[in-house]
Amino acid sequence: MAETTVRRVRHTHRPTESERQNAAAALQRALDRRDNGGSTGH
Repeated sequence: MAETTVRRVRHTHRPTESERQNAAAALQRALDRRDNGGSTGH
């Protein structure tokens, strides 16, 4: 009986510089929204 091995290869995606900047900007906007009022209104 032939045994077949199934290998799951995880391809690690290395983000480009623009992707990193977009992610950083999105994170900063989310933090700004949280700090500037948010649901508490402080």
